[in-house]
Formats: sequence, C-alpha cells, structure tokens
Amino acid sequence: MSGLSILIPVFNRNVTPLVLALQAQAADWDGPVEILCLDDGSREEFQVPNRPLAALPGVSYQELPHNVGRAAIRNRLAHAARHEWLLLLDNDSLLPDSHFLARYAAARAQAPVLVGGTTYEHTAPALPELYLRWLYGRQREARPAAVRQHAPHGQLTLNNMLVQAKVFRRFGLDEQLTRYGHEDTKFGWLLRQAGIAVCHLDNPVLHDGLEPATQFLHKSHEAVRNLALLYRAEGLGSDTKLLKAALQLRRWGLAEAVRAAFRLRQAQVRRNLLSKRPSLRQLDALKLYWILTELASFKPSSATRSK
Repeated sequence: MSGLSILIPVFNRNVTPLVLALQAQAADWDGPVEILCLDDGSREEFQVPNRPLAALPGVSYQELPHNVGRAAIRNRLAHAARHEWLLLLDNDSLLPDSHFLARYAAARAQAPVLVGGTTYEHTAPALPELYLRWLYGRQREARPAAVRQHAPHGQLTLNNMLVQAKVFRRFGLDEQLTRYGHEDTKFGWLLRQAGIAVCHLDNPVLHDGLEPATQFLHKSHEAVRNLALLYRAEGLGSDTKLLKAALQLRRWGLAEAVRAAFRLRQAQVRRNLLSKRPSLRQLDALKLYWILTELASFKPSSATRSK
C-alpha cells in the first residue's frame, strides 16, 4: 500500500470545508492518508477558525510567523510529508463530488505525475468586479484532459496535481520566484527535460476563490514578470504563446513600435478590463505590452537565443 500526503498551503482562507471533504474520502485511497495544512502568515481572523483542524485525526495544522511565498511553502509541505504520493491543492479549491480521491487512486499507475484540472461555476458571479477572473478561468483554464494532454508538461498546474514524492523532491519549486506565477511552468519544464511523464485526467477541483479584477490584473502582471525573469536568467519559456509573440516582434524590429502604440490606448484597455464586459483579447494585448517592456533592455545571449 502506498500512502498519500495531501498538501494545502493556507493563506487568508478558512479551509475547514475542504479538509472535512477530503477526510470523508480518505478511505477511498487504499493506504494511509495525511492532510498537512501550513498557514503562510494569514490574518488572525482566518487563523482562528482553522486552528481546530489540528485536533482532527490524520490532520496537521501549523502556522508560520510570516509569509514565505507560494514556492517555499509547498517545498516545506513536501519536505514534511511522510507518504509516497503528494496531492497538491490550493486552499481555494472545492471537491467536485464524493469520488475525487477514488479517481486519483485508480489512475496512479498511469504516470508519476497526474494533473486533474480546474473547473469554474457555470453561471457568472453576481459581483461585476469578479467577472474578469471568472471569464478567464472558464475560457482559458477549464480545459478537458484530452486538450491538456496535447502539451502535457506545458499544461501542468500545481493546484490539483498528484505526484510521486520522490519526483517532487528531486526538482522542488524555484523559491527565487517570489512574485505570483510560473512556479508550475518551470516545474513542468524540468519534468520534460528529465523525460518524466505527465498524465492529465478529468478530475477537476472547483476554483472557489475569484479575485476582483484589480487584484487579478496585479497578479497577472507579476506572472509576466516571473516569465521574463525565467527567460532572462535561464532561457526558459520561449515556447509559451506570450514569449513567442514578443520574441517574434523583436526579431522583426517591431517591439518598440508596438509598445508605443499600446501606451496610447493603455487607459482604454484597463477601463475595458475593469468593466462589466471585459475582453480577454484586451488582456492578451496588455500582457504582450508588459512582456515587451520587461524585455526592452534585455540583450539575449547566444545560449538564450538557441532555446
């Protein structure tokens, strides 16, 4: 029997419903199951309702004195885990039904890394400021396994990933990526370089943490900066759609012209993205402007250009 360690980094969220739902399904995994919750410097009003979790059988709940970041906290959880398999879940996930763990248990033999995917509510949120995040999730993230499997390493997400502990610990997450985004992207690249198979499943969790558009745009900007950092430092990411487009514009000598043109309409684009009818094409254009700005002073080496 192989055991399962479920790893939940906690930040400003009551994770009691998620932990109880996982506990109710623990018997569907034919081996020991532990649930590790590590609070990453949440506010007191969120820590108080989570503290009783420490008294539940098979559950560990601890608090860090200050925030260490998305990569570091997952690395700490993986280091503390006792079992052969790790299930990584974001704290704003909800289980789709009562067979979530059973589906993962049945699929273990398929690959050392399994990705279940994410889904979103079918109906739009009532609050207009949450619409952009919901729309992006529905159209860009909620993809069936068959679609994700076309580029298995490029479609890897840390949320809702079942991975052999030895595989995760071999690579870990890059703790230099202190901003939001692309920890999973680099992890997928490392797996691909090492020839480690990734299998996508239709076993999604429901994303229950929609952010207001202003916060989502801030996180999106941080993710673009991380992508540029990975490219500048390691030559990684040139196969992503965003960097492909930016590097093509640079090769054609059009990057500065595109940036200048976008600056003239940047305020209009932001108004659209904060409106009740945001356009994801406008978001794509904004991200392209951001990445071109990040790369403006970067002179790629021959090694980087060969990636």
